[in-house]
Amino acid sequence: MQRKVPQAVILDTNALLMPFQFNVNLDRELRRLFGDIAVLVPGVVLEELSGVDDKHARAALALAKKYPVAETEGRGDDAVLEVAESMEAAVVTNDRALISRLKERGIPVVRLRAGTHLVVSEY
Repeated sequence: MQRKVPQAVILDTNALLMPFQFNVNLDRELRRLFGDIAVLVPGVVLEELSGVDDKHARAALALAKKYPVAETEGRGDDAVLEVAESMEAAVVTNDRALISRLKERGIPVVRLRAGTHLVVSEY
């Protein structure tokens, strides 16, 4: 099956925590995988990070604010799916439940591999 090139990349909460938990440079890794591509954060992800009081969440929230925000009607994973489908975007996450739902819909998944780099999973 021919893989469709995503039009954008959506970062979920899990993805925004990666740089602080695993020392991964998201921007560099996404450029390596996709070249120059739009990177967005669903508004609900900002809300989620705002509600967590630890150093990684605070740092992830600061990182998230450098990207454009995609407003949605949905909550949680539903919001991530909504944005990904409407924008024909890939989603960066290691959340197993979300990955399963993304694969069911044929949405490309970008995940952390070996704690060092991102890969696009087959779908």
